[in-house]
Amino acid sequence: MKTFLTAFFTLLFIASFAQNGTVKESLKLKSATLDKDVEYSIYLPSDYETSDRKYPVLYLLHGFTDDETGWVQFGEAPYIADRAINSGQAPPMIIVMPDAGVSWYVNSYDGKSMWEDFFIKEFIPHIDATYRTRTAREFRAVAGLSMGGHGSLIMATRHPDLFTACAPLSAGVWVEEEAVKMPKENWDYVVGEPYGKGLEGQARLTEHYRKNSVLDVIKNGNADELKKVKFYIDCGDDDFLIKGNMALHAAMIDKGIPHEFRVRDGGHSWIYWRTALPEVLKFVGESFHR
Repeated sequence: MKTFLTAFFTLLFIASFAQNGTVKESLKLKSATLDKDVEYSIYLPSDYETSDRKYPVLYLLHGFTDDETGWVQFGEAPYIADRAINSGQAPPMIIVMPDAGVSWYVNSYDGKSMWEDFFIKEFIPHIDATYRTRTAREFRAVAGLSMGGHGSLIMATRHPDLFTACAPLSAGVWVEEEAVKMPKENWDYVVGEPYGKGLEGQARLTEHYRKNSVLDVIKNGNADELKKVKFYIDCGDDDFLIKGNMALHAAMIDKGIPHEFRVRDGGHSWIYWRTALPEVLKFVGESFHR
């Protein structure tokens, strides 16, 4: 009984000193690139308001049909971040979650939605100018789930000079055969906006598609540049995207790009992504260390 009480009061003592971060949801940035307001949510660590220090930043990207609130409401990102930071598994960091609609985080084929340009040229500079961030590449990371996993890979592989780490979860990556054979209604609904609706078969493999295909970007990219980024890839064994993620793993092996690759029990679900996020924060935190 004495041992139990000692352990209980020890935990109570630790909990009393645990601090929670602050979440601001659905803030607006008027984008000149996209000619509209873009909403984003942001997590600020517990000592942000009481210190003068600058913080590393993780850009955490949502999945298809979700928005800037997804990681907060369903992913429990603030709670998981608090727990990781308070336990010392991750350093205090700012987490930024923008709304990307169904853009797949790329510039669209018709130039009507230049989301990649917005993110790189407008959004990151806005965050760095508005919040106390550490602006060097060594203190900026990107992660995301599904469509956001694809987005994180696009940003990190096409702009390795801007990110030190990338952690895609259940990334929206598929092999060429899957793209060619995808049912027309699925193609139009899921990727029609960035790549063009009404395309069928081999006609889908346009120059624009290949430019934004993660597998092609890695295959044709500069290995030394890609090696600047630390990669952590995680996909469930029951996920419908596992084939593309395994191809991503193989492409990185062929290119000689060091990376962590995890296949765990699970599917394409928030349960899977919530259990993945603590490891992502730990991985990203270690990447921020010098």
